Amino acid sequence: MKKTSELLILFIIGGLVYNGLELMWRGYSHWTMSILGGLSFIIIGLINEVVDKKMLIQKQMFLGCIVITSVELLCGMICNYWLKMNIWDYSNLPFNLYGQICLYSSILWYFLSLFAIWLDDICMLVLFKRPFPKYRIK
Repeated sequence: MKKTSELLILFIIGGLVYNGLELMWRGYSHWTMSILGGLSFIIIGLINEVVDKKMLIQKQMFLGCIVITSVELLCGMICNYWLKMNIWDYSNLPFNLYGQICLYSSILWYFLSLFAIWLDDICMLVLFKRPFPKYRIK
């Protein structure tokens, strides 16, 4: 299991990467996206350790998609809906929920989850000297 210091480092990495991706994609970001990215990155990294070490990579990606979409909904409902910060709005996209999440983004999160899984494993190897896992692909 990951230690508190490891979780903090991974939280920072996840937040920075998420912000970087958003800057490249949209051209701007918001500080709350660092929290969203850090939290999502930690949970995705814990999936392989807590749920099942022999899980198919596609299933890990699906769970990663669910994690990011859920954290995005939670953050959106707090920041955008409740606090009226207006950080993002998916209302103009089909299959959205309250303008906070949408199918299009969830599909993107599925594929980006592979990067998050891989980055977590690289961090665990390089920073914390943990063995690199073997991925199961069906």
